[in-house]
Amino acid sequence: MMRRAGTVAAVGTLALTGVVASPAGADDGLARFDRPQSGFMPPATVLEQAEPADAGLDPARIEALTAAAASYTEPAPGADHPLYASSVVLAAHDGQIVAEDAAGWSLRYADADGTPLPPDKRVAATTDTIYDLASVSKLFTTIVVLQQVEAGLIDLDAPVADYLPPFAANGKQDITVRQLLTHTSGLVSWLPLWREPSNQARFDAVMNATPEAEPGTAYEYSDLNMITAGWVAEEVTGRGLAELVREGITDPLGMDDTGYNPAPELLPRIAATEFQAVPDRGMVHGEVHDENAWSFGGVAGHAGVFGTVDDLARLAQAILNGGAYDGARILDRATVEAMLTNENEAFPGNDHGLGFELNQRWFMDALSSPSTAGHTGYTGTSMVIDLQSRSFVILLTNRVHPSRDWGSINPARRDVAHELAYALAVAPRSGDTSWAAADGGSATSTLDLPVRLQGTSTVTFDLFADTESTDLLSLQISTDDGESWEPVPFTARHGDERIEADDGVVSGYHGRHWWPARAELPGVSGDAVLRWTYTTDPLYEGRGVHVDDVKVRTRGLPTFHGEKHPEAFTADGWSLVAR
Repeated sequence: MMRRAGTVAAVGTLALTGVVASPAGADDGLARFDRPQSGFMPPATVLEQAEPADAGLDPARIEALTAAAASYTEPAPGADHPLYASSVVLAAHDGQIVAEDAAGWSLRYADADGTPLPPDKRVAATTDTIYDLASVSKLFTTIVVLQQVEAGLIDLDAPVADYLPPFAANGKQDITVRQLLTHTSGLVSWLPLWREPSNQARFDAVMNATPEAEPGTAYEYSDLNMITAGWVAEEVTGRGLAELVREGITDPLGMDDTGYNPAPELLPRIAATEFQAVPDRGMVHGEVHDENAWSFGGVAGHAGVFGTVDDLARLAQAILNGGAYDGARILDRATVEAMLTNENEAFPGNDHGLGFELNQRWFMDALSSPSTAGHTGYTGTSMVIDLQSRSFVILLTNRVHPSRDWGSINPARRDVAHELAYALAVAPRSGDTSWAAADGGSATSTLDLPVRLQGTSTVTFDLFADTESTDLLSLQISTDDGESWEPVPFTARHGDERIEADDGVVSGYHGRHWWPARAELPGVSGDAVLRWTYTTDPLYEGRGVHVDDVKVRTRGLPTFHGEKHPEAFTADGWSLVAR
């Protein structure tokens, strides 16, 4: 069988897309969202416990983070059941664990209908509860594959069929290993492999699968991609995936409670998952939930890893450190850079590095950026790693206990990411405070400033805007006491970057920094009202909008300075904040 040598240079472009060089270190003691970091943390960084305030974070927001995770373990008003039975959440910033909390019951129900177990049969979740990580397992498979790239055993741009010749069947001969890791192979998302009578039959079903699209022409998240990637790693090394994960990741990083097929004596610490009737497994507890991974004996490239939040924190910090933790290196720095670089620019909205999801507001919420990486798992797990703020948040739940049909966990995922982002400061550009629009879905915040204009006037202000694309900041003017409003076009600049808000509207990600903005008001004389409006829809959010240092000049002369006269503003949903 042909082998192609792999090198780090073959992994991909070695730049962290979207990472902005940071100014000199913060001098105000705040953990700054608006001072993005570039590159990785020092490889010797080891996690330590810290109080949120000592890490420069807003303690109230960190308290809200743990409260949000815990709240979903109880039914919402009017609901028949909670979103999930138990949760463990951990948040960290700059190498400091600022929150770690467990809530609910890792074993709570007796059957698929949600019949509660007697109190003496339930098991409370603790911070060392072991969860089925589901598709977070894909990150382990990815790292193992990239380790073989570094070893020269795999070439990411070689056809998969070079390593697994049967894979060439039915039009798959040109699919590359890279396309497996970026979900651009054209393979279908899922097949019921567990229904096949043997492992050989399951293997053959994947080898004989027919793509739905030509490789490289479409994005389709597919378990088959990662199942196959795991087999490639096994083929080139002659070792099983569980052994590769153990020796290449969990042992070096000290992830003592992480791996496939946990030992029976660990059962009291393992969170139960679903009561399955098809296949007839009863309450799944201590075995992998995913049916296909179960049919492969609990070890597969797409699912099967169990672990604790503390163990995953070590992995997350290793990524922030550029592939090393506590004296052990699992990937070269250049490989990690490539792993976190968007490979899917041709498929907007489906940003994906090698194995890692990138910039996905649907679960990363306000921590989203082009360089924010992570993954989710069907059992109710997620990990979000924000390189620009050197922060991460991990949420582990057993949301499929006792049924996968009890609802989506995405609101909880967004909540914890949102609160960590808001615990980081957007410090005022001028003075002690800035105007911040209210955060929250389905909200409209208005900030009005009455002005008297004569001839050509100019308004300048500093703007921080990090929003979902459908959450809009607009600048308008009314000359008839608010009866009607007209858009005010403005331009914002940051170095060589520009925002041209020709319609007076800004939305989306524009980097985590302040923008000096300027608007011309030609031909307007008399009394008028300037209005900044921020409108959010019901779903995802960014870090929000701040306005600071508003100034008005008329005929070249200063006529208003917002830092000196904050009382001139009428705020509905906006507030003056120090961070």
